[in-house]
Parts: sequence; C-alpha cells; structure tokens
Amino acid sequence: MNVMDAIRLKRAVRKFRDTPLPGDAVHAILNAGRRAQSSKNNQAWRFIAIRDKAILKELSTCGEWAGHLAGAALGVAILTPDPKDKFQTMFDAGQAAAYMQLAAWELGIGSAPASIYEPEKARGILGFPAEWHLRIALSFGYPLEEEKLSAPPRKGGRAEFEDVVRWERW
Repeated sequence: MNVMDAIRLKRAVRKFRDTPLPGDAVHAILNAGRRAQSSKNNQAWRFIAIRDKAILKELSTCGEWAGHLAGAALGVAILTPDPKDKFQTMFDAGQAAAYMQLAAWELGIGSAPASIYEPEKARGILGFPAEWHLRIALSFGYPLEEEKLSAPPRKGGRAEFEDVVRWERW
C-alpha cells in the first residue's frame, strides 16, 4: 500500500477481534514510531507496549473515551517529557502515533488513539518514572469488522479542501 492510499483509506478502529498480533507486526508498529521525525531530532518519547489484557482493561479506565483499549491486542502508551515545558512535545508524540497507526494499517491492523485524562492513575498502573508523562495511548488489533480495511472513503466525512486550505494569507 502506498502512503497516499493509507492516508486516504485509514479509519479509526475501536472494536477488535480477539486475536493476538504476531511479534513481527508489533515490532514493525513500534519501530515506525521510533523512526518518526521530531523537533531537533530530540526523539523525546518512550513507548510502553502492552499486550496483557488485564493491564489494557485497567488502562482503559483512565480516559472517558479510552474504553477501546480494553479490547485491543496491543496498547501503546506514548510517554513524553512534561508537555508544558516545550510546545513541540505533543506534536512530536502525535507524529510517532501517526507513523505507528499508518504502519499498522498497511499490515491490516486497525488502531485508534485514546486520550488519557487520569495520567497519575495511569502512572500507578504502568509504573513509569515521575519525569515521564502520559497523555495519549493507542489501541491496535485486527478489526472486528474486516470491511473497515477495504471500505472506500465516506462521502461527506471530511471537510472540503477549499474550506481548509488558504493560499499565501487568510
């Protein structure tokens, strides 16, 4: 799959089959995040890869819309330094997240981001050090509805190009 097709066809998947992901697929997803570009090549992220269902279920309680983590074959917690210290931090984490999700899509694996609204509760679950912060986690798995992988883009699902893009000035 080429990159433009992946971007055009990628869908958020929040319901997963109860099937584990192969180790090479998990490695490819995590490596794609590791390879993401970052401000000044800082690479200011660490990933916690979670396959344990009990931990995923517990982590799914750390955000109002994070429930999909409980059904995932893989969860990835994206840790960053304090996002308040440098405005690029969350942008860089977002790029790592996007790279992982596009790599997964190419492998036939769905994903969705989850906002972590209770970061200290998440720290207690995952045990990461105080200098790291968690605001975003990703869920990955084979889609329960396999047709999601090949569905054409939805009509009216995205803002029109002309409504989003301005040339030279507003």
